[in-house]
Amino acid sequence: MGRTYGDWLKAQREAAGMTQEQLAEAAIMTRTHIAHIEAGRRVPSPEDARRLDMTLGTKDALTNFLPKKEVEVADYFEAVRIFEQQAVMIREFGLSYVPGLLQTDRYAHAVLSQAFPPVSEETQAKRLATRLERRKILDDPVTPILWALLDEAVLRRPVGGEDVMAEQIMHLVRLAETGRIRVHLLPFAVGPHPLAQSMLKLMWFEDQPPLAYCEGVYVGMVHDSPSVVRELQTSYDLALSDALPLKASLALLRATAKDYGHHG
Repeated sequence: MGRTYGDWLKAQREAAGMTQEQLAEAAIMTRTHIAHIEAGRRVPSPEDARRLDMTLGTKDALTNFLPKKEVEVADYFEAVRIFEQQAVMIREFGLSYVPGLLQTDRYAHAVLSQAFPPVSEETQAKRLATRLERRKILDDPVTPILWALLDEAVLRRPVGGEDVMAEQIMHLVRLAETGRIRVHLLPFAVGPHPLAQSMLKLMWFEDQPPLAYCEGVYVGMVHDSPSVVRELQTSYDLALSDALPLKASLALLRATAKDYGHHG
């Protein structure tokens, strides 16, 4: 997204005599999100643009001139994609697959190629590009803080073949070794656990309450109810308490990568 849209929003806000904080409050957004849009780092959702138009009295200008989206994600995930970019802490739980933010190129391609009904090569390429683009939030060495809690099934179900799995697992090891993320594994021996029914993403922010996101087959839901978010946080904490410590998790990851043929 170029600066033109963001510059125009800033000009309209200043003409209205509003600070970013005042605009955020009136449009039911966060100041950080307003700042990102004005700086050209974010594209507002159609609903955000509509509220901005109503607040600034710009008719439908901000809605009609939204930059064309080049991303390809499920409708229910679009809000989560934006929240990811604003979060200062993310805790992921992977039930069957490595979470998207931590996937390698080949692993992501293997996961997305399983789409049914089949999609065109162009759509598949856009989906892959979008997933890989999401990983850029990890380029910052500090934020967001990221914890990954993985069910052992994530390691045992081969995705894309042995070479792809070995590469993916060692990618997790390297990220953890640099301190960029923490990885904890829930062994099969734990038995049933509080998160056994779906994947879960917990997100914390600088200037808004935490959110939770759960996803199942063809459906995903963002939870903003404080009581529901707390319950999901508690479920995550309970599952984490049964997981292997970091060093033991890394040892299991390396051993599994070796089983898949990694010898480096």
